[in-house]
Amino acid sequence: MIDRMASVASAALVFCALMNTIVRAQDVPGIEICTVEKTMERRTSCLQSNVDFLQKTITKLSADHAQKLDAANRQIESLKSTVASLQKIVDDLQAAQKKAAEDQKKKTDGAPAKDAAPAAKEGGK
Repeated sequence: MIDRMASVASAALVFCALMNTIVRAQDVPGIEICTVEKTMERRTSCLQSNVDFLQKTITKLSADHAQKLDAANRQIESLKSTVASLQKIVDDLQAAQKKAAEDQKKKTDGAPAKDAAPAAKEGGK
């Protein structure tokens, strides 16, 4: 008995769900074929409905694209600042590397000269 009631309840829920989707499907706005209308009033109303639908669609799409462009522009600005920061780091590292290379060169050039000078003095005594 309980199994039967559960199956009936499940069937009722499925039926209600299907009815909701069927009702919603009828309310979906869109482009209608207005040439099938016989009277001028109904044809004009149909065309006006199409125009209204298209205007709403264009307005919605324009807003969506404006938001996407704004987000893209914000991301571009963020990336520009990141690139500038990274470029500064690279420049600093290159300057430090160049300075280290110059210091190393001075040490290698200066060290033999200092060692050679005392040797020359010792040889002259």
